[in-house]
Amino acid sequence: MIAIKNCKYFKDGELLRNRTILIKEGKILELDAEGIPSGCELIDADDCYVSPGFIDLQIYGSGGNLFSAHPDAATLRQMDADLCGKGTTGFLACVATNTPGVVWQAIEAAKIYRHEAAGFLGLHLEGPYLNVKRRGAHIAEYIKKAELDEVKRLMDHADGVVKMMTVAAELQDDAVINCLLDAGVVLSLGHSDASFQEAMAAYDKGFKTTTHLFNAMPSIHHRSPNLPVAAFTHETAMASIIADGRHIDFEVIRMSHRLMAGRLFLITDAVTACGTGPYQHRLSEDRFVTPDGTLSGSNITLLEAVRNCVDHCGISLDEALRMASLYPAKLMELDKDLGSIDPGHKADLVLVSDELELRGVLVAGIFR
Repeated sequence: MIAIKNCKYFKDGELLRNRTILIKEGKILELDAEGIPSGCELIDADDCYVSPGFIDLQIYGSGGNLFSAHPDAATLRQMDADLCGKGTTGFLACVATNTPGVVWQAIEAAKIYRHEAAGFLGLHLEGPYLNVKRRGAHIAEYIKKAELDEVKRLMDHADGVVKMMTVAAELQDDAVINCLLDAGVVLSLGHSDASFQEAMAAYDKGFKTTTHLFNAMPSIHHRSPNLPVAAFTHETAMASIIADGRHIDFEVIRMSHRLMAGRLFLITDAVTACGTGPYQHRLSEDRFVTPDGTLSGSNITLLEAVRNCVDHCGISLDEALRMASLYPAKLMELDKDLGSIDPGHKADLVLVSDELELRGVLVAGIFR
């Protein structure tokens, strides 16, 4: 058994101080324990905040190799270890629009690695069923309209490891969308030129979320409402956002949060330096760009995204932590086990100081 003493955490909007959390067999056993059982392993939080572990639903690489350039179990293992050490205890490894061979290899790697995974939750395929008009850093020659037979083969091969796909809904047939939904894939509307009506229809058909709000989609026009306005307007549609100050201005994040509240969550969309393969990234100041200078990925962690929300966007710490944990867990229907500090939940926990510096990480109750 493990006891985290002298900690503070948020519960139902209230900050609770000087608390003790008991952990047993990788699960949270008790909150606000009055006594510490004998034989417990003690962790003194020293008045740090305890937060649920962060969940990143869109990240391309961390700690070394870019996953799409090295689509194997070793890269997923490397990402898992590096991200857990940075407070991200759950993640979807993202694969950009690529050749069928690379996507196939990524799926094989995920099926191999899932049996030993710590924080790896599956794959997010960002493409290839995108709108070339909004391709961003994606390679145009790989973008295509989905064909039902191809999608069926992909889902059969995936055997459940493809958890999320970014799709330009306005270009796809209903049969394809239904096939993906039937396979349990969370569909995200992105790299899309959808009108307001097309986006609303996609959300009504089963698209649950939106990929990196404002990036790779039309800008808001006061006479022509479109995808961002639909994301704001729809009652249940969620959206991810990259809070690095480069992909989107902090004031726009502030506005988006006021409009979406519990429907807006954080991703990093982070990549690593890569000089091989179709997707090459180099660090330029504080973000990554392609060889031609196109913005291609962030260079932040989810903890840094939380800090930016608090310091620059007027978002409370309690809410910023939920944006990095509870809301993505809810989207992926993992909130019965992840995303909040509750008895019976997996003890994926992050300790941060008052300055929001990382002080410790537990994965299934094991201190990293």
